[in-house]
Amino acid sequence: MTGKQLEFDQRVHRLNKKHRKMTRGYRATMRKDGLVVMKPQRMRSAVPAKVLLLCLLGFFAFKAFLLSSLGPSGYQYRIDSLNRGTSVEQAGAWIMQIDPVTEILSVQLNKVLY
Repeated sequence: MTGKQLEFDQRVHRLNKKHRKMTRGYRATMRKDGLVVMKPQRMRSAVPAKVLLLCLLGFFAFKAFLLSSLGPSGYQYRIDSLNRGTSVEQAGAWIMQIDPVTEILSVQLNKVLY
């Protein structure tokens, strides 16, 4: 291919890519020289990061409350019984196992409650 044909193909590729992005939304902005240019709008996540962080914090607080109320041996007994179940129960046991964050939160919760 000649240089001009390659340059043309690259430009067409860039324009097609910009067009695909603009199908999801765009906004008009004015450049310094007064030309109005359409720019693709950035895609936002359906779930904000704050919501995910709050859910994760709530999950750790739930685990800490369970560990605090059942005690380490009672909590571990229930985890062991989940490990003997189906694959879904085993996955739940893996998620609910005692981790350092849960243990620290449980100790702090025990200081407050008892």
